[in-house]
Amino acid sequence: MGNRKTVFITGAAAGIGRATALNFAAKGYVVGAYDIDSAGLQSLADEIGRLGATIVTGHLDVTDSDEMARCVNEFTTQTEGRLDVMINNAGILLAGRFQEIDVAAQLKEIDVNTKGVVNGLYAAFPYLQATARSTVVNLASASAIYGQAELATYSATKFFVRGITEALDIEWGRYGIRVIAIWPLYVQTAMTHGISTGTTKSLGIQLTAQDVADAIVAALEPSRLRRAVHQVHFPVGDQTTFMMTSSRFIPAWLSRLLNKRLAQA
Repeated sequence: MGNRKTVFITGAAAGIGRATALNFAAKGYVVGAYDIDSAGLQSLADEIGRLGATIVTGHLDVTDSDEMARCVNEFTTQTEGRLDVMINNAGILLAGRFQEIDVAAQLKEIDVNTKGVVNGLYAAFPYLQATARSTVVNLASASAIYGQAELATYSATKFFVRGITEALDIEWGRYGIRVIAIWPLYVQTAMTHGISTGTTKSLGIQLTAQDVADAIVAALEPSRLRRAVHQVHFPVGDQTTFMMTSSRFIPAWLSRLLNKRLAQA
């Protein structure tokens, strides 16, 4: 496997992670697919096997730093130490008014969405450093453009993802590691099933998991212009692109007003 590109994906059993794993398998990567959903991983392994690609799977609770380190080590042992792409995809989304969501559930959301990313970054670093032109892909969100009503804690975790992506893209550049963030709006996955907020009513749920998976692959092969400007954040879909672009030019008070209206608050 040493001459083949490799990718390690957290939260790979379903949704964006699964679609991303299939994309990379189709491109000939050795895929490391990890999740707490063993049945979903087995189904994914069967599907990738039918493509004639190579997949390594394993149970992974991203909040457990020891298990993360063990999984990354076990995967790279099979790839002769090579790790071209690390994708921190695993996440939880809770929607509703802040005070009405159980605090234990919110703390778990923080653990998965932030500590899970830290654990993945820390465990992957030595293998990324040892692999030429390696890349980290962190799953951010349009909710990190401006704090979102009815998604307060989720939105805050994605601001964390935004910050650590920007910082490590600078810090790890000396090691030849590129660190980027993918920014979708609402995506049609189990994560958003049954969710109804002001913004879902205003904007709808337009994106599919495949849209995001395709955006991840495209971000790994940026255009000459994107390489020249060293693009770090990659919006997915027209809605997110418009919102990200607008946020750079409008004052904070107007951003607040627009977000308040979208949230129907």
